[in-house]
Amino acid sequence: MESYPAADILDVCVEAGRVMLENGAETYRVEDTLYRIAKSYDLVYINVFVVPTALILTVQGRDKQDHTELLRMTDRQTNLEKVAKVNDLSRQLSQQILSPDEVKDKLKEIKYTPRNFKQWQRNLAIACACGCFPLLFGGTYEDMLPSFIAGGLGHMLFDFVNRWTNVSFFAEMLAAFFIGLCAVLFISLGLGNNVDTIIIGSVMCLVPGMAITNSFRDLMAGHLLAGVAVVAKALLTAGAIGIGIAMVLTFL
Repeated sequence: MESYPAADILDVCVEAGRVMLENGAETYRVEDTLYRIAKSYDLVYINVFVVPTALILTVQGRDKQDHTELLRMTDRQTNLEKVAKVNDLSRQLSQQILSPDEVKDKLKEIKYTPRNFKQWQRNLAIACACGCFPLLFGGTYEDMLPSFIAGGLGHMLFDFVNRWTNVSFFAEMLAAFFIGLCAVLFISLGLGNNVDTIIIGSVMCLVPGMAITNSFRDLMAGHLLAGVAVVAKALLTAGAIGIGIAMVLTFL
């Protein structure tokens, strides 16, 4: 097998980790993928440490020289299709080695792959999901339309404020406050029967379900630092939702 500089392989691994972390991959999955990529190039020493906001990777080539790189993450979204593509690329490398430049080009292509669904399609799907939740929480069919509207508009507001301020806590709190206002307004107009089920169904678009699931998985696997970090983020989100709804119920 052709020998490539360890520094170039390190750059490939870090870029793969960037794409995965940016798109909502679990920390254990990122660690496993980076290890497999580095192992495919016959590196003799591989040490990977990943938390939701950073990754540190140390590799050693055949010259016995250590190479370490730190990547700090700020932007995160959820696009598991890109995570799956990076996983597929790591499996491909275990079968057929590509040059680091070729792998970087493939990772760049994955990174800039457009979403399969437009923003309005995503918002419509989220609104439909919110409209169905009142039935699960003991509501009536009359509560579905208010929850559909409040949930859809609330998530649109969250996306807008989050892009503008880049402070997710404030965006979540403002969106929850808006959802609460919509629920109260719909009840006052005679649309819907139960304000509680409308609010609960509508705020489900903000609930960090994936973060809570990933955090417990990390904790059970022994990744304590990553698990606690994700739990803290989930609790902040829950707090923001609670504050936004409490403000509505307190002052109206």
